[in-house]
Amino acid sequence: MTRSKYHAIPTTVDGIRFASKAEAKRYGELRILERAGHIEGLECQPVFVLHARSSTGQAVEAIKALAGTRETAVGKYRGDFAYLDYKRGRIVEDVKGMDTPLSKWKRKHVAIQYGITVEIVR
Repeated sequence: MTRSKYHAIPTTVDGIRFASKAEAKRYGELRILERAGHIEGLECQPVFVLHARSSTGQAVEAIKALAGTRETAVGKYRGDFAYLDYKRGRIVEDVKGMDTPLSKWKRKHVAIQYGITVEIVR
């Protein structure tokens, strides 16, 4: 059994490989809520492309400016789950045993760029 660098044990449920037992457990809980009709559209590993304003003044940036796009992709954030909660709206969750500075920064970036607050599940 291979563990991650944070000692999480990968677990498979419904043919889906999760990075940890905690993530697999949360998936099971969300599936129950979905079957009960409390949430819908459960999505695993939603991806949000992170952009930053470009201000280098380079030729490529000038072309982008003419095209009306001055933003460049600087990375991506991959949540663990996304779904529609009928009472709270669209929810994005991240199951965390250990939080890193990079993960915190990416969640802040998602909040600013997409207006989505990522919920941490421990």
